[in-house]
Amino acid sequence: MRRLFSRSLHLFLWAALLLFSGSQFARAEVASVYGGSDGLCGSRTANGERLNCSAMTAAHRTLPFGTLLRVCHSGCVVVRINDRGPFVRGRHIDLSPAAARAIGLRQTGQVAISYGGTGSR
Repeated sequence: MRRLFSRSLHLFLWAALLLFSGSQFARAEVASVYGGSDGLCGSRTANGERLNCSAMTAAHRTLPFGTLLRVCHSGCVVVRINDRGPFVRGRHIDLSPAAARAIGLRQTGQVAISYGGTGSR
């Protein structure tokens, strides 16, 4: 039953990705939440700014700082990459608590990510 749900969710996310227009890439990834109960709020991120747990930000291992991503779970939000991570095998993006809350992600789960280019100003 769990495997069937997982496959159904995966197919749903891929169908949702088809709705994104003008994206350079779109894919399903595993996301997690950081900066809440782990005490990282207010600490320095890899780009030098402080981690604002109320902001729509995220950490990614390779995307340039300032990149804007559309992340969807049960809702969608646009986040800005301002940190490096996650450093846990199998995870692809760390979301701030505010971004995770906005899309209905509580801990770790599948999300659809759409990337249309760098958002650096």
